[in-house]
Amino acid sequence: MANKNSFLFNKFNYILLIISIVVISIGFILMIGGGGTTDFEFNKEIFSAQRIIVAPIIVIIGYIGLGFAIFYND
Repeated sequence: MANKNSFLFNKFNYILLIISIVVISIGFILMIGGGGTTDFEFNKEIFSAQRIIVAPIIVIIGYIGLGFAIFYND
């Protein structure tokens, strides 16, 4: 049997993987908030452009980077 002491990915893949996870986390952090303090209170901030447009786009970009990091091969 051959002694296999190599990693599955190279350094570039791991760096891109970490960056993608950070980008996804930033997208989910941007979605936080906007709710009312009680069940009967409505807050218009929940429908802000940051929460319904910008944050999902950032999350999708992060997932695309994650897929690229997994499938990229030197």
